[in-house]
Amino acid sequence: MLHAVLRAATEGENQNPVLPATYDIVWSAVCFAIILVFFWLYALPRMQKLLDERAEAIEGNIAKADEAQRKAEAALEEYTAQLADARAEAGKIRETAREDGKKIVAEAKEQASTEAARINASAQAQIEAERQTALVSLRSEVGTIAIDLASGVVGETLSDDAKAKAVVDRFLADLEASEQAAAGGKK
Repeated sequence: MLHAVLRAATEGENQNPVLPATYDIVWSAVCFAIILVFFWLYALPRMQKLLDERAEAIEGNIAKADEAQRKAEAALEEYTAQLADARAEAGKIRETAREDGKKIVAEAKEQASTEAARINASAQAQIEAERQTALVSLRSEVGTIAIDLASGVVGETLSDDAKAKAVVDRFLADLEASEQAAAGGKK
């Protein structure tokens, strides 16, 4: 090996050590040209075709995504419109329910007032009937008592019913007139 280095040093004294030999440059250029032609004719078109297919697929997916986004936005707008309609319908239903509730309450109050008035009128009629019954009963008792007292004062028995009745009626009429006069004076 040492001999090979010495021989190379003596033969190539005039050659630059940085530059390769001429035959290396020529054969390297030939190999480069063959590889360049191979890539230019076979590999580059296949790579270009592959990149074009991939670009088309990406553009197709982008178009599909855009279409899906438009559909989603349209569905969202439709959903928002339906939600607004539903809210408006719910508001109308609530308002109708409030109005119906007010009507029901008003009808119940009216029925209660009517029933109270009917009960009041019935009670007044019953009170008046009982008053009349009490007055008739009181008149007969007062008449009997008055006749007994008058008999005791006069000393005779008042047996004539017509006269006794006339006396009792006159006495009660005078009594009522004096009560009315006393009530009119108080006012």
